[in-house]
Amino acid sequence: MSGSEGQKMWGGRFERPPDASFYEFERSWQFDRRLLPQELALDRAWARAIAAAGILTDEEGRRIVAALDEIESRAKSDAAWLDSSKAEDVHHFAETALIEKLGPLGAKLHTGRSRNEMVATEFRMYAKDAAREIRSAIASLMRAVADQAKRNLGIPMPGTTHMQHAQPLLLSHWLLAHGEAFSRDAARLASVAANADACPLGSGALAGCAFPLDRAALARDLGFSRVTSNSLDAVSDRDFALEMLFALATLAMHLSRLAEDMILFASPEFGFLELPDEYSTGSSLMPQKKNPDAWELIRGKTGRIYGSLVSLLTTSKGLPSSYQRDLQEDKEPLFAAHDQALAVTRIAAAALAATKFRESRLRDAAQDPALVATELADYLVAKGIPFREAHEIVGRVLRGAEQDGKSIREMPLQRLREFSPAFDSEVSTVLALESALARRSVAGGTAPGAVRAALEEFHKRLAKLEEIP
Repeated sequence: MSGSEGQKMWGGRFERPPDASFYEFERSWQFDRRLLPQELALDRAWARAIAAAGILTDEEGRRIVAALDEIESRAKSDAAWLDSSKAEDVHHFAETALIEKLGPLGAKLHTGRSRNEMVATEFRMYAKDAAREIRSAIASLMRAVADQAKRNLGIPMPGTTHMQHAQPLLLSHWLLAHGEAFSRDAARLASVAANADACPLGSGALAGCAFPLDRAALARDLGFSRVTSNSLDAVSDRDFALEMLFALATLAMHLSRLAEDMILFASPEFGFLELPDEYSTGSSLMPQKKNPDAWELIRGKTGRIYGSLVSLLTTSKGLPSSYQRDLQEDKEPLFAAHDQALAVTRIAAAALAATKFRESRLRDAAQDPALVATELADYLVAKGIPFREAHEIVGRVLRGAEQDGKSIREMPLQRLREFSPAFDSEVSTVLALESALARRSVAGGTAPGAVRAALEEFHKRLAKLEEIP
């Protein structure tokens, strides 16, 4: 190694340079270069802060900020410069570039600060930006849910528990069920950003800065709403990263559940939807195939996001107080999980928006008489029969229908009265699909009016989410 990059930020104590293989092992520039925008923003804010504290003259502060602007401009246009760097980490890269431009003046910038607080600050800045980016993608996904729910309002479908027909639903009700989960994901990420919104800068390596800095001004300069309360905690706290990984893992889980539904519904046995060509693939052998690869990959990538959460939890579990080098292992899991979560959310939004639901098949499946068995029990309850007894009677009715080779809708009134004299001529109305749906009119239910109200409220929440820059 030669030139200024050969000068470490910590080498004075050592007689010999690090072993070449160890240096490559401990370098983090390969991945933490992603934090270069945050690094340069922090450097500019620090230059202004130490100028205000009298450590730099105003002119020195202006020269450093101008040089940092030039470094940022070159970094955006010259990828080869970044690729060829042998810097130890993002902080080493920025300091080296600054010294190359300004000489001894560039070396003054690190006065009073530690990489421990810098990386903690920059990682929080990244988490805030990443949470905002994922929330924007979730808003697009929720928009696809809302548009499909509005387009398909009034179409019934069979609802299931244990993958067995249970009660009828509206397709829009099923769509909005997934939408509610995604709405919680967006709220969870907002909480992540709020918890990350505390600035560690000024904490030093662990004990605080020895110079009279205005930490609150530093925080405002970097877009934070507040400063951290304890310097020792601030340099080692990665709760915000764990919270974000949990939020991303939960989002991935919700996407995987939607993917499973979509894969099942696209199968010939269900036939509830038509897969869009743009988000499907074919078979190299079987020409008839249209495979739900988009949804299968979404389901599959969930495991990778889970792995990132477990990785950082495991790294963090046995660390003593203060910063430890183990925490270098915090960034790659979060970077990877963010990239995967962003990709799967965007693909899910696009694939869902392009999907066509087969109304006739959904309506036919919703006509399964077994779906209205609960209506029959409720009917008997309305006649004064205790629910447990009504449940038992309907069970016998269903067994009798199977023996007769009929559906319960086809059973004559006389036959029904063999199971209970409470049955009368109005029972046929109770067994109608439309009646079963309409009876679930409570808030949050699947009745048409309740679903329309839920969709209207969902649109209001979505509009607020879409307003976030």
